[in-house]
Amino acid sequence: MGATALVSSEFAPRTTYLNSASTGLLPARAVSAMHRGALSVAEGRPEDMFADVEAARASFARLLGVAPERVSAGASVAVYSGLVAASLPVGAEVLTAEDDFSSTVNPFHVRGDLKVRTVPLERIAESVRPGTELVAVSAVQSADGRVVDLPALRAAVRAHGARLYLDASQGTGWLDLAAHMADVDYLASVAFKWLTCPRGGAFFVVPEEAAGFGGVPPLFAGWVAGERPWDSCYGPVTELARSARRFDESPSLFAYAGARQSLAVIEELGVAAIRAHDLALADRFRAGLAELGQEPVPAPGSPIVSVPGLGARQPELSAAGIEVSDRAGNLRAAFHLYNTEADVDALLGALRQGGRG
Repeated sequence: MGATALVSSEFAPRTTYLNSASTGLLPARAVSAMHRGALSVAEGRPEDMFADVEAARASFARLLGVAPERVSAGASVAVYSGLVAASLPVGAEVLTAEDDFSSTVNPFHVRGDLKVRTVPLERIAESVRPGTELVAVSAVQSADGRVVDLPALRAAVRAHGARLYLDASQGTGWLDLAAHMADVDYLASVAFKWLTCPRGGAFFVVPEEAAGFGGVPPLFAGWVAGERPWDSCYGPVTELARSARRFDESPSLFAYAGARQSLAVIEELGVAAIRAHDLALADRFRAGLAELGQEPVPAPGSPIVSVPGLGARQPELSAAGIEVSDRAGNLRAAFHLYNTEADVDALLGALRQGGRG
């Protein structure tokens, strides 16, 4: 099946949906899988949705080009940011970007005994210095789509012996992260945005067991964190998983039943093809904005386009069937695999019409 046919068979939005930076659309196969899973429980014949967790873990690992043994499955980036924060010694310097997403940076602040230094995103690579223990930053900024200079940042952390923690929630699914993973110590990502998964799934990549998992402590290890989970249901877990599964949260099984199918769609289409499609639409929108005399936040190479001063238009656009976000007064449009040039033109037409009013 070709890419166009695959997309049309899986996605059928009833709006002009340009809000994947908030929530990605679910493919039909994910909806069907969740329905089957829920029905199996309702009928007293629960499907083995733990198998879906393992399949989703393996799929995510392939997308990032890492071994599945390095991938933990959970539900929240904030939880994993907290584990990375807990791995640091007292007084460690953590470098972050201004106005980054709270789940990425706040766990480092609430410890109270770390030196958290914040700089503009564009200066983060040059701001790594001797004594910087960790750089914690989103690969793509949620508010406006700016993409961190990963080659420069990788070089900087290598030069100064720092560690790198990426929140890739706004990048997984369209950004080629596999090319950068050699210098990424930790990576966390929710899956309900560009990976088109249901809410309730998130992934965490840590160093290999031979590297001691980067010193990350399994603070919330429950029965699923055991090497043999079904033998770890009572009392202390006698043997933690010898893989990143020791950091698993007890999974939201219905979400992972869908996630397995959603990730399969991403793999079938391929990140490179999705990226080319998404960026072409974003560039079309930027060109149209220029004709309207509007200048978006500079974010080259991003499918997220944020337009200052137009955020207040979001309610009227939604009423007209065009879904975008209002972020800090900016109109944020996000273009993904199920969008078309017609969607771009519909948004531009609505903005043009409103401007005349």
